[in-house]
Amino acid sequence: MIIISNLTKKFDTTVAVRDLSLEVADGEVFGLIGPDGAGKTTTLRVISTAMVPTAGSVQVGGNDVTRAPEAVKEMIGYMPQRFALYPDLTVTENLNFFADVFGSPREQRAELIERLLGFARLTDFQARLARNLSGGMQKKLALAATLMHRPRVLLLDEPTTGVDPVSRREFWDLLTEVHLQGVTIVITTPYLDEAERCTRVGLMYRGELIACDTPGKLRADIGAVVLEAQSDRALAARRAIETSEGVLVVSTHGDLLRLVVDRAERQLALEAAWRAAGIEARNVRVVAPRLEDAFVLMLTASRDGERKREIPSSVIRPPSSVQK
Repeated sequence: MIIISNLTKKFDTTVAVRDLSLEVADGEVFGLIGPDGAGKTTTLRVISTAMVPTAGSVQVGGNDVTRAPEAVKEMIGYMPQRFALYPDLTVTENLNFFADVFGSPREQRAELIERLLGFARLTDFQARLARNLSGGMQKKLALAATLMHRPRVLLLDEPTTGVDPVSRREFWDLLTEVHLQGVTIVITTPYLDEAERCTRVGLMYRGELIACDTPGKLRADIGAVVLEAQSDRALAARRAIETSEGVLVVSTHGDLLRLVVDRAERQLALEAAWRAAGIEARNVRVVAPRLEDAFVLMLTASRDGERKREIPSSVIRPPSSVQK
Protein backbone atom coordinates (compact mmCIF):
# COMPACT_ATOMS: atom_id res chain seq x y z
CA MET A 1 0.00 0.00 0.00
CA ILE A 2 2.85 2.41 0.85
CA ILE A 3 6.25 2.23 -0.79
CA ILE A 4 8.98 4.61 0.40
CA SER A 5 12.18 4.51 -1.64
CA ASN A 6 15.34 6.34 -0.53
CA LEU A 7 13.34 9.21 0.95
CA THR A 8 15.33 12.23 2.08
CA LYS A 9 13.83 15.43 3.48
CA LYS A 10 15.96 18.45 4.31
CA PHE A 11 15.17 21.78 5.94
CA ASP A 12 18.02 24.06 4.87
CA THR A 13 21.08 22.23 6.22
CA THR A 14 19.11 20.00 8.60
CA VAL A 15 18.39 16.47 7.39
CA ALA A 16 15.12 15.36 9.00
CA VAL A 17 14.83 12.07 7.07
CA ARG A 18 17.82 10.38 5.45
CA ASP A 19 17.61 7.75 2.70
CA LEU A 20 14.56 6.02 4.20
CA SER A 21 13.23 2.91 2.44
CA LEU A 22 10.15 1.16 3.79
CA GLU A 23 7.09 -0.74 2.63
CA VAL A 24 3.75 -0.98 4.44
CA ALA A 25 1.43 -3.77 3.32
CA ASP A 26 -2.26 -3.34 2.58
CA GLY A 27 -4.27 -3.77 5.80
CA GLU A 28 -1.22 -3.53 8.07
CA VAL A 29 -0.93 -1.58 11.32
CA PHE A 30 2.56 -0.13 11.16
CA GLY A 31 4.10 1.77 14.07
CA LEU A 32 6.91 4.32 13.85
CA ILE A 33 8.83 4.72 17.10
CA GLY A 34 11.77 6.91 18.01
CA PRO A 35 12.95 9.80 20.17
CA ASP A 36 12.02 13.42 19.48
CA GLY A 37 13.63 14.63 16.28
CA ALA A 38 13.91 11.14 14.79
CA GLY A 39 11.96 12.10 11.66
CA LYS A 40 8.67 10.33 12.35
CA THR A 41 6.36 13.33 11.88
CA THR A 42 8.24 14.48 8.79
CA THR A 43 7.82 11.02 7.26
CA LEU A 44 4.06 11.10 7.86
CA ARG A 45 3.79 14.60 6.40
CA VAL A 46 5.55 13.53 3.23
CA ILE A 47 3.26 10.49 2.91
CA SER A 48 0.24 12.79 3.40
CA THR A 49 1.47 15.14 0.61
CA ALA A 50 1.79 18.00 3.13
CA MET A 51 5.53 18.11 2.35
CA VAL A 52 7.50 17.50 -0.83
CA PRO A 53 10.46 15.13 -0.57
CA THR A 54 13.92 16.52 -1.16
CA ALA A 55 14.96 13.24 -2.78
CA GLY A 56 13.55 9.77 -3.25
CA SER A 57 9.94 8.79 -3.82
CA VAL A 58 6.80 7.83 -1.92
CA GLN A 59 3.86 5.95 -3.41
CA VAL A 60 0.47 5.34 -1.82
CA GLY A 61 -1.73 2.79 -3.55
CA GLY A 62 0.40 3.14 -6.68
CA ASN A 63 0.12 6.95 -6.75
CA ASP A 64 3.23 9.09 -6.37
CA VAL A 65 2.80 11.76 -3.67
CA THR A 66 4.56 14.35 -5.83
CA ARG A 67 3.11 13.55 -9.26
CA ALA A 68 -0.45 12.64 -8.16
CA PRO A 69 -1.07 14.36 -4.79
CA GLU A 70 -4.84 14.70 -5.30
CA ALA A 71 -5.22 10.97 -5.90
CA VAL A 72 -3.23 10.31 -2.73
CA LYS A 73 -5.34 12.75 -0.69
CA GLU A 74 -8.50 10.89 -1.71
CA MET A 75 -7.03 7.68 -0.29
CA ILE A 76 -5.68 8.91 3.03
CA GLY A 77 -6.89 10.34 6.30
CA TYR A 78 -4.29 12.33 8.25
CA MET A 79 -4.59 13.13 11.95
CA PRO A 80 -1.80 15.48 13.16
CA GLN A 81 -0.45 15.67 16.70
CA ARG A 82 -2.34 18.79 17.70
CA PHE A 83 -6.13 19.07 17.82
CA ALA A 84 -6.86 20.46 14.36
CA LEU A 85 -10.64 20.89 14.47
CA TYR A 86 -12.58 24.08 15.12
CA PRO A 87 -13.08 24.75 18.85
CA ASP A 88 -16.02 27.13 18.29
CA LEU A 89 -18.02 24.56 16.31
CA THR A 90 -20.04 21.76 17.85
CA VAL A 91 -19.18 18.12 17.32
CA THR A 92 -21.78 17.77 14.55
CA GLU A 93 -20.78 21.07 12.93
CA ASN A 94 -17.16 19.93 12.78
CA LEU A 95 -18.17 16.68 11.10
CA ASN A 96 -20.37 18.54 8.61
CA PHE A 97 -17.51 20.92 7.83
CA PHE A 98 -15.11 18.08 7.07
CA ALA A 99 -17.80 16.35 5.05
CA ASP A 100 -17.87 19.48 2.87
CA VAL A 101 -14.07 19.55 2.66
CA PHE A 102 -13.91 15.91 1.60
CA GLY A 103 -16.89 16.21 -0.74
CA SER A 104 -19.03 13.59 0.99
CA PRO A 105 -22.39 13.20 -0.86
CA ARG A 106 -25.10 15.17 0.95
CA GLU A 107 -27.69 12.41 0.54
CA GLN A 108 -25.44 10.04 2.53
CA ARG A 109 -24.09 12.55 5.00
CA ALA A 110 -26.66 12.30 7.80
CA GLU A 111 -26.35 8.54 7.94
CA LEU A 112 -22.53 8.72 7.85
CA ILE A 113 -22.34 11.33 10.62
CA GLU A 114 -24.75 9.35 12.78
CA ARG A 115 -22.64 6.24 12.27
CA LEU A 116 -19.40 8.06 13.10
CA LEU A 117 -20.92 9.65 16.20
CA GLY A 118 -21.88 6.22 17.42
CA PHE A 119 -18.50 4.79 16.42
CA ALA A 120 -16.66 7.50 18.38
CA ARG A 121 -19.08 7.28 21.36
CA LEU A 122 -19.99 10.95 20.87
CA THR A 123 -23.73 10.70 20.16
CA ASP A 124 -24.62 12.21 23.53
CA PHE A 125 -22.17 15.10 22.98
CA GLN A 126 -22.97 16.08 19.39
CA ALA A 127 -24.23 19.55 20.38
CA ARG A 128 -21.22 20.33 22.59
CA LEU A 129 -18.56 22.78 21.40
CA ALA A 130 -15.31 21.03 20.51
CA ARG A 131 -13.35 23.21 22.95
CA ASN A 132 -15.51 21.91 25.82
CA LEU A 133 -14.73 18.26 25.13
CA SER A 134 -12.22 16.36 27.24
CA GLY A 135 -8.85 15.56 25.70
CA GLY A 136 -9.88 11.99 24.98
CA MET A 137 -13.14 13.08 23.35
CA GLN A 138 -11.29 15.59 21.18
CA LYS A 139 -9.05 12.79 19.92
CA LYS A 140 -12.07 10.63 19.10
CA LEU A 141 -13.75 13.54 17.31
CA ALA A 142 -10.58 14.13 15.28
CA LEU A 143 -10.52 10.44 14.33
CA ALA A 144 -14.19 10.57 13.29
CA ALA A 145 -13.53 13.65 11.14
CA THR A 146 -10.55 11.90 9.52
CA LEU A 147 -12.82 9.00 8.56
CA MET A 148 -15.49 11.17 6.91
CA HIS A 149 -14.42 10.19 3.38
CA ARG A 150 -13.76 6.50 4.17
CA PRO A 151 -9.98 6.55 3.59
CA ARG A 152 -8.05 3.42 2.69
CA VAL A 153 -4.97 4.63 4.60
CA LEU A 154 -5.00 6.28 8.03
CA LEU A 155 -1.96 8.33 9.13
CA LEU A 156 -1.94 9.08 12.86
CA ASP A 157 0.75 11.23 14.48
CA GLU A 158 0.95 10.45 18.21
CA PRO A 159 -2.86 10.44 18.48
CA THR A 160 -3.03 9.49 22.17
CA THR A 161 -0.38 11.83 23.58
CA GLY A 162 -1.70 13.76 26.57
CA VAL A 163 -4.80 11.68 27.23
CA ASP A 164 -5.51 9.45 30.21
CA PRO A 165 -4.95 5.66 30.12
CA VAL A 166 -8.67 4.87 29.85
CA SER A 167 -9.06 7.19 26.86
CA ARG A 168 -5.97 5.65 25.27
CA ARG A 169 -7.52 2.20 25.56
CA GLU A 170 -10.83 3.42 24.15
CA PHE A 171 -9.04 5.10 21.23
CA TRP A 172 -7.23 1.86 20.39
CA ASP A 173 -10.53 -0.02 20.56
CA LEU A 174 -11.77 2.36 17.86
CA LEU A 175 -8.61 1.81 15.80
CA THR A 176 -9.14 -1.94 16.02
CA GLU A 177 -12.62 -1.50 14.54
CA VAL A 178 -11.16 0.61 11.73
CA HIS A 179 -8.43 -1.95 11.07
CA LEU A 180 -10.97 -4.78 10.88
CA GLN A 181 -12.61 -2.86 8.03
CA GLY A 182 -9.40 -3.30 6.00
CA VAL A 183 -7.91 0.15 6.52
CA THR A 184 -4.11 0.42 6.48
CA ILE A 185 -2.85 2.32 9.53
CA VAL A 186 0.50 4.05 10.04
CA ILE A 187 0.88 5.46 13.54
CA THR A 188 3.64 7.20 15.45
CA THR A 189 3.55 6.76 19.21
CA PRO A 190 5.79 7.37 22.22
CA TYR A 191 4.11 4.50 24.08
CA LEU A 192 5.75 1.11 23.60
CA ASP A 193 2.67 -0.72 24.91
CA GLU A 194 0.89 0.74 21.86
CA ALA A 195 3.74 -0.38 19.62
CA GLU A 196 3.07 -3.93 20.81
CA ARG A 197 -0.36 -3.69 19.14
CA CYS A 198 1.16 -3.04 15.71
CA THR A 199 1.73 -5.65 13.02
CA ARG A 200 5.26 -4.34 12.55
CA VAL A 201 7.30 -1.59 14.17
CA GLY A 202 10.06 0.61 12.78
CA LEU A 203 12.58 2.39 15.01
CA MET A 204 13.85 5.71 13.67
CA TYR A 205 16.86 7.60 14.97
CA ARG A 206 18.27 10.82 13.52
CA GLY A 207 16.21 10.42 10.39
CA GLU A 208 17.21 6.83 9.66
CA LEU A 209 15.46 3.50 10.12
CA ILE A 210 17.69 1.35 12.34
CA ALA A 211 15.34 -1.59 12.92
CA CYS A 212 12.06 -2.85 11.50
CA ASP A 213 10.22 -6.08 12.32
CA THR A 214 7.34 -7.53 14.30
CA PRO A 215 7.35 -6.70 18.03
CA GLY A 216 7.87 -10.37 18.85
CA LYS A 217 10.85 -10.69 16.52
CA LEU A 218 12.46 -7.53 17.86
CA ARG A 219 12.17 -8.87 21.41
CA ALA A 220 13.46 -12.32 20.44
CA ASP A 221 16.44 -10.93 18.52
CA ILE A 222 17.68 -8.66 21.28
CA GLY A 223 20.95 -10.64 21.40
CA ALA A 224 21.37 -9.98 25.11
CA VAL A 225 19.99 -10.99 28.51
CA VAL A 226 17.70 -8.92 30.73
CA LEU A 227 18.11 -9.05 34.51
CA GLU A 228 16.03 -7.55 37.28
CA ALA A 229 16.97 -6.91 40.90
CA GLN A 230 15.52 -5.07 43.86
CA SER A 231 17.39 -2.85 46.29
CA ASP A 232 16.49 -0.23 48.87
CA ARG A 233 19.53 1.66 47.52
CA ALA A 234 18.69 1.32 43.87
CA LEU A 235 20.63 4.40 42.68
CA ALA A 236 23.75 3.34 44.56
CA ALA A 237 23.34 -0.18 43.19
CA ARG A 238 23.15 1.24 39.68
CA ARG A 239 26.28 3.35 40.11
CA ALA A 240 28.17 0.36 41.47
CA ILE A 241 27.75 -1.74 38.32
CA GLU A 242 26.80 0.52 35.39
CA THR A 243 30.38 0.61 34.04
CA SER A 244 31.02 -3.09 34.70
CA GLU A 245 32.10 -5.31 31.83
CA GLY A 246 29.15 -6.72 29.87
CA VAL A 247 26.57 -4.24 31.22
CA LEU A 248 24.96 -2.66 28.17
CA VAL A 249 22.00 -0.75 29.66
CA VAL A 250 20.83 -0.21 33.22
CA SER A 251 17.82 1.71 34.52
CA THR A 252 16.06 2.17 37.85
CA HIS A 253 12.33 2.17 38.57
CA GLY A 254 11.80 2.89 42.25
CA ASP A 255 13.53 0.06 44.08
CA LEU A 256 13.75 -2.04 40.89
CA LEU A 257 16.84 -2.25 38.71
CA ARG A 258 16.56 -3.48 35.13
CA LEU A 259 19.78 -4.41 33.36
CA VAL A 260 20.63 -5.58 29.87
CA VAL A 261 23.84 -7.62 29.86
CA ASP A 262 25.68 -9.46 27.11
CA ARG A 263 25.24 -12.90 28.70
CA ALA A 264 23.56 -14.56 31.68
CA GLU A 265 26.86 -15.43 33.37
CA ARG A 266 27.31 -11.75 34.26
CA GLN A 267 24.77 -12.18 37.05
CA LEU A 268 27.33 -13.70 39.45
CA ALA A 269 29.84 -10.88 38.87
CA LEU A 270 27.15 -8.25 39.44
CA GLU A 271 26.02 -9.81 42.70
CA ALA A 272 29.66 -9.93 43.82
CA ALA A 273 30.10 -6.23 42.95
CA TRP A 274 27.07 -5.29 45.01
CA ARG A 275 28.31 -7.31 47.99
CA ALA A 276 31.74 -5.66 47.74
CA ALA A 277 30.05 -2.24 47.80
CA GLY A 278 27.95 -3.21 50.82
CA ILE A 279 24.70 -3.01 48.84
CA GLU A 280 21.95 -5.56 49.32
CA ALA A 281 20.32 -6.69 46.06
CA ARG A 282 17.34 -9.03 46.28
CA ASN A 283 15.50 -11.25 43.81
CA VAL A 284 18.18 -11.04 41.14
CA ARG A 285 16.80 -12.99 38.17
CA VAL A 286 16.67 -13.31 34.40
CA VAL A 287 13.42 -11.97 32.93
CA ALA A 288 11.85 -11.93 29.49
CA PRO A 289 12.89 -8.94 27.34
CA ARG A 290 10.37 -6.24 26.57
CA LEU A 291 10.11 -4.15 23.45
CA GLU A 292 11.39 -1.25 25.54
CA ASP A 293 14.59 -3.19 26.31
CA ALA A 294 15.22 -3.85 22.62
CA PHE A 295 14.66 -0.23 21.61
CA VAL A 296 16.67 1.30 24.46
CA LEU A 297 19.55 -1.04 23.64
CA MET A 298 19.43 -0.12 19.95
CA LEU A 299 19.30 3.61 20.68
CA THR A 300 22.11 3.33 23.22
CA ALA A 301 24.23 1.45 20.71
CA SER A 302 23.54 4.10 18.05
CA ARG A 303 24.39 6.99 20.39
CA ASP A 304 27.50 5.32 21.77
CA GLY A 305 28.70 3.76 18.53
CA GLU A 306 31.86 5.86 18.52
CA ARG A 307 32.81 4.26 21.83
CA LYS A 308 32.79 0.84 20.12
CA ARG A 309 31.04 -0.94 22.96
CA GLU A 310 30.96 -4.68 22.52
CA ILE A 311 27.30 -5.10 21.64
CA PRO A 312 26.37 -8.29 19.72
CA SER A 313 25.91 -7.65 16.00
CA SER A 314 22.44 -9.18 16.16
CA VAL A 315 21.26 -6.42 18.48
CA ILE A 316 21.45 -3.53 16.06
CA ARG A 317 21.69 -3.01 12.37
CA PRO A 318 23.76 0.03 11.40
CA PRO A 319 21.69 3.00 10.19
CA SER A 320 23.06 2.66 6.66
CA SER A 321 21.51 -0.81 6.26
CA VAL A 322 17.79 -0.16 5.92
CA GLN A 323 15.50 -3.10 6.52
CA LYS A 324 12.16 -3.32 4.80
